[in-house]
Amino acid sequence: MSHDYASTANQLLHSLGGLDNVEQAAHCVTRLRLSLKDPKLVDGAALGRIDLVKGSFHTGGLYQVVIGPGEVEKVYAALREQTGLAALSIADLKQQSAVKINGMQRLVRVLSDVFMPILPALIIAGLLMGVNNLIGAQGMFVENKSLLEAYPSLDGVWSLINLMANTSFVFLPALVGWSAAKRFGGSEILGIVLGLMLVHPDLLNAWNYGKIVAGMGAEGLPYFDIFGWFKIEKVGYQGQILPILLAAYVMSIIEKWLRARVPNAIQLLVVPITTIVVTGVLALALIGPVTRQLGIVIAEAVVALFDFAPLAGGAIFGLFYAPLVISGMHHMFLGVDLQLIATQGGTFIWPMIVMSNLAQGSAALAVFRMTRNARDKSMASTSAVSAYFGITEPAMFGINLRYKYPFYAALIGSMLGGMILSLNKVLASAIGVGGLPGFISIVPQFIPIFIGAMAVAMLVPFFLTCALSNRIVRPGYRVA
Repeated sequence: MSHDYASTANQLLHSLGGLDNVEQAAHCVTRLRLSLKDPKLVDGAALGRIDLVKGSFHTGGLYQVVIGPGEVEKVYAALREQTGLAALSIADLKQQSAVKINGMQRLVRVLSDVFMPILPALIIAGLLMGVNNLIGAQGMFVENKSLLEAYPSLDGVWSLINLMANTSFVFLPALVGWSAAKRFGGSEILGIVLGLMLVHPDLLNAWNYGKIVAGMGAEGLPYFDIFGWFKIEKVGYQGQILPILLAAYVMSIIEKWLRARVPNAIQLLVVPITTIVVTGVLALALIGPVTRQLGIVIAEAVVALFDFAPLAGGAIFGLFYAPLVISGMHHMFLGVDLQLIATQGGTFIWPMIVMSNLAQGSAALAVFRMTRNARDKSMASTSAVSAYFGITEPAMFGINLRYKYPFYAALIGSMLGGMILSLNKVLASAIGVGGLPGFISIVPQFIPIFIGAMAVAMLVPFFLTCALSNRIVRPGYRVA
């Protein structure tokens, strides 16, 4: 049955305080992001009664309305048609509202704006890498052998998948360079060139850097000898994000400074070459070495913390990840994941994120099982499926937070799943889909314990929510 998106947009406008109260609008995968003149004019009760609305909240200077994947694009199009608002990206809207947030929120926004556009490439790479890991895993499907050893004809398929899987990670600096340059106001093509420069084949592969330093010390590294008095390490930064992130920021500053001062007639000749040469030297000589060490320190500190108190670390992360999603601060963990993968060979954070997503989905599924409210039943079923495949906002805002105790039940399930994973040091070799398919990206030897943790994270919130729903009187919940 087709939905009247024009009517939904009209209801939204009235609930948001009218046309004059809406300054700008954008959307992400699941939410409308709105800049309002006065958030106090929003009629929350009326907003909650709109069929497609699964929740709403105000954070970071923006009013956010949870619609759900697919539907949000159609509602946004209808809203723009009725209001005449210009089409904006999330980054554009966030920049316009940046004056309303503090420094920490700005940093999180920057990370979000840089990483979200390249997330599909990382997820695809993670899934393909997971498939490759399963094919090459010893004893996973055939006793004492991998599928590759048992069926040599799979070698061509394995090699092809390996090529596809590694591409996004090998050229990650180019992806980050493009996205960061766009975010910082520089030329995207120069961001790509700068990123590719940091992974050029003439540079020592970043994954071999540690082996040479451990075996021969810094003297064993190759160098660019500049006029006999200055040396720059010939070291690449494959799979790393901090070097290109800071380099792209510096590049954008240099480029904008030059464009404001170089005459238009010679800008095309002067600005790109000057920007790349200056930034390239700074990136290889200073920014790269410093941020590489900083990244190693950050990764080792996170690992040491979880090694020191694995149960506490898993419990804290499991309890607080979902609240961080509400604030938008969860985006910062993507950078930590990538740093751990680059320096430690795997990340233990992403598997715990999967636990949180599954727990929210199961709590919503329990609401579907227990409620008599037809609208809640429909919303709970669709949002549970969405959460099981990594998108939790509809479940969290549409169901669990609204009734509170399903949300608390999900936190408990997430906490227990996180404790199991942390105690057993479960690692993911890449970032994948944060839901049921998540096991594909787990290092094969940890898959059995990961599946066990998944079961705990799903079953505990489901049964706990069902139990609580029989004991707490809520409209539409009480089972007579």
